[in-house]
Amino acid sequence: MVEDNEIKSPKSPFAMRENEIKKFDGKDGYASVNQVVFKIDMGYINEVHFQILEIVNEFEFITSRQIFQMLQYRGVDIKSQDKVNKKLEDMIKSKIITRYYFESNEGKGIYRVYCLDKIGKYLLNSRGIKTTWQPTDNTKPVYMIKRRLAGNQVIIAYMQKVSAYHGFVVSPMLFSKRQNTKFQASGGQVVLVKNDIKIDFLFEVVRRNSGWEEKFMEKMGLYQEFYENFQAKDCNFDKKPQLIIVGEDDEHLIEIFKAVKKAKAELKGITIYYTTDLRQLGDDLSTSLIDFKLDETTQRYRMEVIRTSLLEKGDVEK
Repeated sequence: MVEDNEIKSPKSPFAMRENEIKKFDGKDGYASVNQVVFKIDMGYINEVHFQILEIVNEFEFITSRQIFQMLQYRGVDIKSQDKVNKKLEDMIKSKIITRYYFESNEGKGIYRVYCLDKIGKYLLNSRGIKTTWQPTDNTKPVYMIKRRLAGNQVIIAYMQKVSAYHGFVVSPMLFSKRQNTKFQASGGQVVLVKNDIKIDFLFEVVRRNSGWEEKFMEKMGLYQEFYENFQAKDCNFDKKPQLIIVGEDDEHLIEIFKAVKKAKAELKGITIYYTTDLRQLGDDLSTSLIDFKLDETTQRYRMEVIRTSLLEKGDVEK
């Protein structure tokens, strides 16, 4: 598998492309549950396949590379990306999971996206594993899938590279009391513990899809209400979590920051930090966060890298 620091790309693979569409790359037709049960009985589908199934269920949309990284983190004995890909093919043929790719003016995407299929849900239910998946979930548009993939990358980067890492939640549920609305942080939650102090990071991933500014401002309105009315233990947080906005690139961060300032969407008692997809690929995440500081001389905002020891690399807890 190519390591993060070996990836030399000027553009995130999870950034939006012009005229991008999602294309089905799974198995057509019918697959029998009885056939799958037979394969399980014969050992053709084994516990590693079930570990993969649980990971796909947890993340909803995920790449094969991210699946391999999660298997490694879980300590599953599988040696290479090729072996993971072979097991993914087995599961696709049995319609346990399915697969998509993206195509745009730039051509066909370099990776595939995996998600549940019908028989996968049956197998999860047979083991008492909770899943809310339904077939219509696979019809989500490109930008929603790419938000999830970018959020996965953030979670895995913290898992692998931050010594204070303690755990994660893929889809943390928040609550806007005034609007009586539940909503999720699109990039997930990472729990950090350092010197016995627990800190929660929430990641809101923003993509440059059509009309993104309006949707983002609606989401920021929900965040504003959550933070303004926050009390200890709200949504299981002891104190206000740190919000980090994940953009496609630095130019996108500037666009996002301008939108926040224009709408006066700052958060009560919290400084919003920013980052990009590619900043998660470095060996050390201690300089991966960005703040926008007001220059007293020019009265203009400028991007400033925030160095924090909280995100230093070390022995990561598993």
